[in-house]
Amino acid sequence: MDTAQHVELARELTRLVETRIVDPLEILLDPGDEVSDVRDRLRVQAEVWAAQLLGPDDRLAVMVSARLIAALFPGDGPFDPPDEWWRTAFGRAVARRAGHPGAEAVGFATAAAMLGITRQGVHDLVKRAKLDRHPSGGVTTASIRARLTIPKEQRVAAGRDHH
Repeated sequence: MDTAQHVELARELTRLVETRIVDPLEILLDPGDEVSDVRDRLRVQAEVWAAQLLGPDDRLAVMVSARLIAALFPGDGPFDPPDEWWRTAFGRAVARRAGHPGAEAVGFATAAAMLGITRQGVHDLVKRAKLDRHPSGGVTTASIRARLTIPKEQRVAAGRDHH
């Protein structure tokens, strides 16, 4: 686990939970009710979540991803974030550990965002059978996740990384 990734992810998770959950809670409670204890606990918990999302246990990382997505992005439909979300620290961690939780396949633009490359790079990887095309169009999220599990150094050394 890279320390810089961990710090960035923990900060982002803290900011997300504060903005989406703690701040609204503070608005709803009586003026005398303090949520400072919740904020302190949140900072510690965000460190734990970041370690779990970036750590070696795939099952735990997927579970934590699902819990955080359910709490932070509630909705009646499947989770379908905008392409920019995949470029955030949390989005990158989810892509690497869980793939796209709400889709078996995604379009080339979303695949590019999940992989951190260009759409042309995705087309090249599909053409070279480094990513799987889905029968109904787009790219399979399983192949995206599999590609993200290959360390970047190995992809670059083998000449397989296209940006």
